[in-house]
Amino acid sequence: MHNDIKEILFTKQEIDMMVHKIASQINEDFKGEELIAVIILKGSMIFAADLIRCLTVNVKLDFMQASSYGSGTTSSGVINIKKDIDTDIKGKNVLLIEDIIDSGNTLNLLKQEMQSRGAKTVKIASLLSKPDRRVVDIEVEYIGTDILDEFVVGYGLDMDEKYRQMDYIGILKPEIYM
Repeated sequence: MHNDIKEILFTKQEIDMMVHKIASQINEDFKGEELIAVIILKGSMIFAADLIRCLTVNVKLDFMQASSYGSGTTSSGVINIKKDIDTDIKGKNVLLIEDIIDSGNTLNLLKQEMQSRGAKTVKIASLLSKPDRRVVDIEVEYIGTDILDEFVVGYGLDMDEKYRQMDYIGILKPEIYM
């Protein structure tokens, strides 16, 4: 598996620092308030677990699985909710937790969906962001770091459901995914 990695982009220690930085910002912004953390499955599960353990605010968890991609590799612009949240978010602070933001289509649509359900606020936390891939203008309040347009895996990020369990984030060799 490690032979498939071209370069380690972030070590476990570097990821931990990013997670703590994001948690600190969230704790400050929501001090004294309740927060509904909506974990976008599957990739963000590991990041979300670490992030939530660092939160000191009152947080409730829910899960959602959604995609704006059909069978292709470009966004259809239509959201497909495979698993919806169970929580009534009307009048609540919602934090969408994602592992990586590429085009921004899915999160933009999810944010609109949460707003249409009457959420008090909807903010986004993402460990990684690829601004060069963005096709919609979406505000992401909490970002670990921006990265270049490379195919990254590990720490929840996958290629064909592989590599999620690695405790670091690496750049996959092009010959593996091409």
